[in-house]
Amino acid sequence: MRYADFANLYVNDNKPWELAKQPGNEARLHEVCSTALNLFLHLTVFLKPVLPALAAAVEQFYGLGDLLWQDAERLLPAGHAIKEYKHLMTRVERKQIDALIAANMESLAPAAAAAPEPAPVQVEDIAPQIGIEDFAKIDLRVARIVNAEQVEGAAKLLKLTLDLGSGAPRTVFAGIKSAYAPADLVGRLTIMVANLAPRKMKFGLSEGMVLAASGGGEQNTGLFLLAPDAGATPGMRVR
Repeated sequence: MRYADFANLYVNDNKPWELAKQPGNEARLHEVCSTALNLFLHLTVFLKPVLPALAAAVEQFYGLGDLLWQDAERLLPAGHAIKEYKHLMTRVERKQIDALIAANMESLAPAAAAAPEPAPVQVEDIAPQIGIEDFAKIDLRVARIVNAEQVEGAAKLLKLTLDLGSGAPRTVFAGIKSAYAPADLVGRLTIMVANLAPRKMKFGLSEGMVLAASGGGEQNTGLFLLAPDAGATPGMRVR
């Protein structure tokens, strides 16, 4: 910033715009403009790590290759020609900053109010222990929801069509209607119990179960469909 102040002071004191109007000052005008160009070139070297796009435009304007740190100690060679002048930056006016701050304050206004403390979630007791052999009997698979639809006459159920990566698709009736709209589920990956025995229901045959988390009990905190991390594909087994 001290260097920038020095460069601005030099240009302001020498006033090349006035020299250009005075006959006989061509040599002095050339000297002042050349010095100003060198000052700006050095400032560009300092700014290049944080303003690389500006530095690239300056390199093009000056007809130079990549500016390096040591170029801040060098001057343009005598007779070096620059290209036709074009605006490299636009001055930021105070009214633009004020408008930006005002818009930002307006967008943050709802967040300024203190949010109520969330009610503590009642955690259900852990179920009795099982052996690894019991867990190994459960075949959990990644499945893609290829279709989801309302079930006429069912208050809680959605009918899901699941792709397990191979073979025929599975139909599962899931009690997640209160938490999800059918259109929001199509294309999502989830986890299902693939080897659960089919269950005959009033609305059709359910061929498995999708997994969802819930607060349960009187303090129901909603339903949250489980999903694998990015990169998982239908048919992968959860181990």
